[in-house]
Order: sequence, then C-alpha cells, then structure tokens
Amino acid sequence: MFVRRRFRALIPAIAVAVTSWLSTPALAQVDGLTADGSPVLPLPPVDPHRQRLDDEHRVKTGGVSHYAAALQVEADPWRFGEWRPEARNRARWRLDVHSPGARSLSLAFSHFALPPGATLTVHAATPDGRTAGEVSATFSRKDQDDHGQLWTPPMAGDRLRLELDAPLAGLDAIKLRLTRVHHGYAGFGEPDAVKAGGCHLDPACIDEVWETESSSVALLSIEGVRYCTGFLLNNTAQDGAPFLVTARHCGITARNAASVVAMWRHEKDTCEAEVDAPSRTFQTGAGWRSGHRAADITLIELDDPPPSAAGVVFAGWDRAEEAPREATAIHHPNTGRKRISFADGALRLTRHLSDQELDGGDHLRVAGWRQGTTEGGSSGAPLFNEDRRVVGVLHGGYAACGNQKADWFGRLAAAWHGPSPSHRLRDWLDPLDLQPLVLDALAPTPE
Repeated sequence: MFVRRRFRALIPAIAVAVTSWLSTPALAQVDGLTADGSPVLPLPPVDPHRQRLDDEHRVKTGGVSHYAAALQVEADPWRFGEWRPEARNRARWRLDVHSPGARSLSLAFSHFALPPGATLTVHAATPDGRTAGEVSATFSRKDQDDHGQLWTPPMAGDRLRLELDAPLAGLDAIKLRLTRVHHGYAGFGEPDAVKAGGCHLDPACIDEVWETESSSVALLSIEGVRYCTGFLLNNTAQDGAPFLVTARHCGITARNAASVVAMWRHEKDTCEAEVDAPSRTFQTGAGWRSGHRAADITLIELDDPPPSAAGVVFAGWDRAEEAPREATAIHHPNTGRKRISFADGALRLTRHLSDQELDGGDHLRVAGWRQGTTEGGSSGAPLFNEDRRVVGVLHGGYAACGNQKADWFGRLAAAWHGPSPSHRLRDWLDPLDLQPLVLDALAPTPE
C-alpha cells in the first residue's frame, strides 16, 4: 500500500474510512511505479483477435459489436495508490491504470460519493504522468446519483491517471470503488478513416443545413464495452426532460442504464476540420423507462440535463400511420464522428427484414441510400421524415458502402401503444395526454 505513514499520522479521521475499506479483500494488486513515482494498477492482457471473433458471433446472432473488453478489478483509495498532503488542509490521492496495447480506456466505479469540495479527475496519461493530449474528465459531488455508480467516457491510449483532491475533514465521507477497467481494442482511439467506410457524408459537408436535427444525436457507450447511436426527443410538456431513444437490441436495461455515457458534438464543425478523438462534451448515467420489443425501441431518461456546452436540441416526432415520402438518418458508424444518410425513394411499412409491404407494419423499410449508408454503431439512429420529424429508429439491415441494400427502422407509431408505461412511448412523450400526431423540436434557451 502506497499510503505514506507520516501523512496518515497527521489525519486521524482517515482511520474510520481505512478500516471500512480494508474489510473487503483485494482482487488486484498495485505493482510498479511510473517515471514520476506514481503507483500503477496493472491489468491482465487482452487478445484483440479473440475479441473480434467474439464480435463476429455477436453480430450474427443479432447483437451489437463491442469496442472494449471488461477487466474486473477491486481498487479504492484506502488500499491502492498514493496519498499526499496538500496545502490548506487538503489531501491528494493518485493512481495510474495501465492496460498495455489498449486503444482506449474507460472506468466503472460501483461506489461513487464525494464530500463537498472534493473532485475526481481522470485523464489519459503518459508513463511520466503528463496529460496525453486529451482534456481531463472531472467529477464532483454534483455527479452523484441515486444508483451510486460512475462510468467514465473512453479516452484514447493505454494509460489513465486518477487524481482525487479532497479536504481532510471530508476524507471519511469518500466512497470510491473502482470495479471495472474497459480495455478498448477497436473504435475509440482509431482514426475515423479506419472506423467507417469511405462513402459516408458529414453533415458539415453538404449544402442542406441539418444543424437542428443533428444536435439531437449522441454517440453512446453502454456498459463500457458496446456502442450505439441515440437521440433526444421532445415531449408535450416542452420541459426539456432528457428522454433519449435508441435501439432495444443495443442492450440497455433497468439493470445497466447507469452505465450509459452520451457523447455530444462528436462531429466536424466545418468540412475542412479533422476529428479523430471523441468530443469531451459528455454526460454519464441514466434510468430505463420503456422498451418495445416488436419495434426494437428503448427510451431512457438521462440522469441530468445535457450540459449547456453540448447545444442539444430535442428532436420533434411524427407518429402518423403513413410511410414518409423522403427520409434522412443521422448516426455514428462504428464509434466514428456524426454522419448523415439520405434514403433513395419512398419508404414502405413492413416487418423487420421483410420486403413485403404490410398495413400497420412495425418497421419502415429504406430500400437503399441515395447518399451515405449505415454501419455497425448506427443502430439506434433517428430517421427523419420530409418534415424533419423523427418517425423511426434504426434496427438493422444490409446496407454498407458499395451496395444499395435495405435497412429497417422501428416505427415510433408502432411503439406508441402498449400494455403498460414500461412497454410504450406514450406516457413519456405525451405526459399531458394531448394526443398529438406530431410535435416540433425544442431548442432549449441557453443559460
């Protein structure tokens, strides 16, 4: 243990906390130091080839690809890392996490609670402890939620530094238990040109302006290992409730909704801009609200309103029965930056993966894409009609760069009704029971 004895002697209040944490056996041991003397939590190796084979099986059986492998650990500030006294009756704890060969790393804390005035900072680091080109993610007491968990966004590289700064008087109130490290082997940390095909279109590179609709779309990380697309929808109360919709097969449930990390503005501001690293404008944590199996639609509620820096818009929607004449999808293929795709011709009502037109079908069939396409990770993307309101959510299909094959989107209209609030959208998107067929987008007023 790298807690300095002379420091511990200065702060008797730490004894209570140390005793409580020592009651749980360690599953991972700190081993080694960085060049600047910080302790390192090493991790077992990950075989990326085996992980990719597992991904192929997941996709074939209807699942979504993973970008990371979950490594189980058990670490906390009382048994791991190094404490140092700071000025003005404060203390600083730090620990490096190193998973050799990782393209990205993210963390899961099963316990997260900080006293007033304390902050936890996580940043990609070099072996000598310097920041490795990414803005740090900082968390405080305001990031605590009822589920008591904290999931961090993926950061490029194979090393992270954790730094906890806290007042001495509040040390015994700290609850911080690191239980998973996610070793990224694909997606995050790779150049966008590697992640997605060459036929994709950036919204910033087309003549039409889709800024309003695009601002509703986020790149999602789920359980630290899966990725999908999601988007915000407006509701009849027009109150900015952070309802986010994605595909049901992305695997968000009541059990794991706290693990959702929504990353905003991972996109090009201009067509000439280069974007390889995900945006650092993110939020973490959600609660599951409803899911519709046939339409493959899930609705969750984010723990907090989106940060003002994200400049989000809550998309409008249309639950009319007829199929749209035109359609456009906005999505994040394979953890890549935001892209836009334009359907080729009118859509048809069908079942999933069916070519047969069906009145009241629970899916919308896009016969092919006139411009752009979809890929893995696009699942959960919104489909906008000619009036730029959401009518569907990407379930899946056969489209890719180089073909003109079909995709299927679960219909909002099909998911509107159900046996209970947990099986339908109506209660969440129409809390005032106004029963509109359409609702316009909401752009929150900047604070």
